[in-house]
Amino acid sequence: MAALTAAAAGIAWSQWPVRVETALPMRGPAIEAVYATGIVEPTVMVPVAPRSGGRLAAINVDEGARVHRGQVLARIESADLDQTVQEMLAREQLARTQYERTRDLVAQKFISPAELDRTRTELKAAQAAVRRAQAQRDYNLLVAPADGTVLRRDGELGQFVPAGQAVLTLACCAPLRVSAEVDEEDIARVAVGQKVTMRTDALPKRLFDGEVAEITPKGDPVSRSYRVRIRFSDAPAINAGPLRTGMTMDANLIVSRREAALLVANRALKGDAVWVVEQGRLHRREVRKGVTGTERTEIVSGLKEGEVVVLSPASGLRDGQRARIVPTAAAASATR
Repeated sequence: MAALTAAAAGIAWSQWPVRVETALPMRGPAIEAVYATGIVEPTVMVPVAPRSGGRLAAINVDEGARVHRGQVLARIESADLDQTVQEMLAREQLARTQYERTRDLVAQKFISPAELDRTRTELKAAQAAVRRAQAQRDYNLLVAPADGTVLRRDGELGQFVPAGQAVLTLACCAPLRVSAEVDEEDIARVAVGQKVTMRTDALPKRLFDGEVAEITPKGDPVSRSYRVRIRFSDAPAINAGPLRTGMTMDANLIVSRREAALLVANRALKGDAVWVVEQGRLHRREVRKGVTGTERTEIVSGLKEGEVVVLSPASGLRDGQRARIVPTAAAASATR
């Protein structure tokens, strides 16, 4: 008798409706995109470096300063070159005096014209030596090559700076852009002119639109990625804010977009199938998936709009099993 009672209880339990949380599929855009991360940077960055090594004798600007073309930004110590210029100027003055004296003597026919040619040549050589010495001294003046903004300063007074090492980095008047790295497996789906949607954690409530402007022809064999330049649709200026140089940007490069696609929550999927509730019973449906997003997946076939889909289906569900739909909040409370 006890065995029969236990068997009856087992049968009753097996027929007991399973509690499920459900949702309806929705219509919305299905966007297939290539994901990449990038850095906000100026379109044009210009390093300013000395042609010859020396100690920094003066720095006239700091980071964030607006500068103009030809403005002296910094100066390398040049005491020896100053002395060289003074020496060349003295030699030029001597050559000029000798030339003028010789010219007067030739005019009085005391000496031959050939001597005048010699002194004229010596004067020109002295003048060229002065210009060369002045040019070498001017190399120690770090001058702004164009109007722009100082992005970075990498030097302090008295610091020795080798030749070619940037002391200042300028951003010219061109707007900001994004330089992103795209995995080599995805680069074939990226093309110039492709639309891009971007966001940054620094400005979580804002989305930025853009398009692919350039794709580097050679990839990086170490990172196995290609650099892609993205132009903002509404390109912000360098100093406009709040977008700033150096911010990290998440970019979705749009491959395709289908409006009014049938979408289900990702947690409703079990591989290539979903469970639906019809007249109080569960039924398993094989579906063909389209674009998979972070929260929802496009269903191309196998499911109709308006069908009730089970969320987070348990592994022990059976086709035809009775089900009782519970509100989302109740289901959440039952799992805690």
